[in-house]
Amino acid sequence: MVKLHESWLAPLQTDFDSAYMADLRQFLVAEKAAGKRIFPPGSEWFHALDATPLDRVKVVILGQDPYHGPGQAHGLCFSVRPRVRIPPSLVNIYKEMETDLGIPPAAHGHLESWAKQGVLLLNSVLTVEAHQAASHRGRGWERFTDAVIRLVDARQTPAVFILWGSYAQKKAAFVDRSKHLVLKAPHPSPLSAHNGFFGSKPFSQANGFLERNGIAPIDWRLPEAV
Repeated sequence: MVKLHESWLAPLQTDFDSAYMADLRQFLVAEKAAGKRIFPPGSEWFHALDATPLDRVKVVILGQDPYHGPGQAHGLCFSVRPRVRIPPSLVNIYKEMETDLGIPPAAHGHLESWAKQGVLLLNSVLTVEAHQAASHRGRGWERFTDAVIRLVDARQTPAVFILWGSYAQKKAAFVDRSKHLVLKAPHPSPLSAHNGFFGSKPFSQANGFLERNGIAPIDWRLPEAV
């Protein structure tokens, strides 16, 4: 069963009823019928929108595609399930968080507690074929997640958009910078992290902006995985 918080349902209804989403559903049904494994499981395709209600979004972090290895993706960008090896980009995110806030790296990569505090961990594409990176790009997910970003942008309440890498920066180029804080840095991937991601201090900057606007900051510390 597909799950997402009711706060997103009405604003996104036009998209759910659209021809492009019908085509996307048909594509996904055909892929499953062909015996292809799709990650994350169907119940978690919209997990980012289920864990973080629209009216509670404080911070948006954009990713590209779900992890394509078994047991990794669960619907939150950069996050993996408990007891799954921490991916290299997330290792670097933890390193920057320690430098920025003095928070030691967590022993796991499960970012659910961020999502529940109002960090929308949104991938641009919400599904992927097993072991086939970027295999579901251009099928309609990008249009849907653009609509999600526009909903956050249109709210009166200010938010922080953390855009790592050129892909995320282009996708959210329309965000109103007179209302929201937009933080840009290179992607935390080992290929680019040393080109300006390290030292960018996104976590302290995000919390400073939230506090200046009377919004409770994010506790970036991660509880022990269960």
